[in-house]
Amino acid sequence: MMDWLAIKERADLYEKLMRLDKPIGILLLVWPTLWALWLSADGRPEWPVVWVFLLGTVLMRSAGCVINDYADREFDRHVERTRERPLTAGRVSERETLILFAVLCLMAFALVWALGRPLVIWLSLPALFLAISYPFTKRFFALPQAYLGVAFGFGIPMAYAAQLGTVPAEAWWLLLANVFWSLAYDTEYAMVDRDDDLKIGIKTSAITFGRFDVVAVMLCYAAMLAIIAGLGWTLLRGWPFYAGLVVAAGIIGVHYTWIRKRERMACFKAFLHNNWVGGVIFAGIVIDYLIGNWRN
Repeated sequence: MMDWLAIKERADLYEKLMRLDKPIGILLLVWPTLWALWLSADGRPEWPVVWVFLLGTVLMRSAGCVINDYADREFDRHVERTRERPLTAGRVSERETLILFAVLCLMAFALVWALGRPLVIWLSLPALFLAISYPFTKRFFALPQAYLGVAFGFGIPMAYAAQLGTVPAEAWWLLLANVFWSLAYDTEYAMVDRDDDLKIGIKTSAITFGRFDVVAVMLCYAAMLAIIAGLGWTLLRGWPFYAGLVVAAGIIGVHYTWIRKRERMACFKAFLHNNWVGGVIFAGIVIDYLIGNWRN
């Protein structure tokens, strides 16, 4: 007879390992992907493509969290915020962790294969490499958050490939905007763990920027907004597109008031609040296309 309680306990541990109990990471991947899907399709994306990318984002973010915990299993026990993660705490084995990672990647690849777009299938290979390699960049790269921005944003060129069968220059500019956004919000996140990271020797943007961390965060936000505004100008977008960027800038201004004193919980609050930055930019894109398509 199956022990349902034991199965439930195991499922809860896997859920925590995949961070499904903390959906902010999924949202930070979803918004740039949705930006790309709407921009690449002139506001009329194919809904099967949208659903494949949404589910694929959940799967690959989960896989990224699993492999991150595997790579950081020795470091996490020295960080207050991470020492109780399932693998670090010994409640899940290394073998289970690697099997779970492989299953999640296979499920994501099955989605891409079912979509049947050759270029998307090929782009899934560097996407997988980025997901696997990101956790290890913290050992040698001064700005691993920039690498994270590429990994988190690789759904952008894949979205263009799915809709257009090619990846135009605007996709790479949008990916660059996402790199700057990731540098901003993940530096806020890294500011929370800076003291612990210094002790154990992990490299982060918060450590690299040092006393200029707040300035660097705001400059990265500004670069992200400027690039997206430039894309809007190139694509002849209307006022709702820019209104979304203005609202996002207002939210970012609030972030400044939270992070300027570098208090741990305030920085973490700003990091979580980036969901609204991505959301209002997407709202501006959608409303702009709805109005434009209605007029046409």
